[in-house]
Amino acid sequence: MNSLRDGTIVVTGGSRGIGAAIAQDLHGRGFRVATVSRSGTSAVGQAYACDVTDEDLLRRVLAEIAAQGPITGLVNNAGMHTEAKSADLSTAALEAVFRTNATALFIACREVQPHLVAAGGGLIVNIGSFFDKMGVARNLAYCAAKAAVGAMTRCLAVEWARHDIRVIDVAPGYIATDLNRDAFADPRLQDYIKRRVPSRRAGKPEEVARLVGALYDSDIAYLTGETIYLDGGHGMGHQ
Repeated sequence: MNSLRDGTIVVTGGSRGIGAAIAQDLHGRGFRVATVSRSGTSAVGQAYACDVTDEDLLRRVLAEIAAQGPITGLVNNAGMHTEAKSADLSTAALEAVFRTNATALFIACREVQPHLVAAGGGLIVNIGSFFDKMGVARNLAYCAAKAAVGAMTRCLAVEWARHDIRVIDVAPGYIATDLNRDAFADPRLQDYIKRRVPSRRAGKPEEVARLVGALYDSDIAYLTGETIYLDGGHGMGHQ
């Protein structure tokens, strides 16, 4: 396969939070980056306005990016989170979470696949969550959607390996960003994290970004289909 540096890496949800940090890290490593977000803004690379749940528009945006040069990578970072008691969770609310966190992610993978094939291969990194393996009250929709991300990652990795396309799921734990600043300022959440997370703190967007950047930088051809947890040991801790 060609080097991942021979083309562009597309980052969805790349205008803020973890997505912006990932785009910045990749740019700093010398990769060409194109970000996709509803606002269409980015501090680095080419920025495109697109709601990832709009299937036709996403297809056109990927084609526009590919017209300027090969696409060799995709980071599926766009997502949403909602909380509700399961007994009160409406079907519409459940489907909205799945549409953004799982369905749109699959569509992005499907639509970028022919571009990666044309480039001689590539790497897709899906941003999941450590909630994919946990039972969390009031988070049925989010947990289930992120579990779907892990399942899709494994299936696509197996199916597309013959095209030299690798698919990896990076699953962060609690990450403090500009999007959730108010929630993390709550002393109750701070106390919970200190008690339950072995590392005794929330993660930083830059830490997720460095992991994603390292996956592209190292370009390990035999690594695919895995879920890599970045949660300070929370998912495996029982203290």
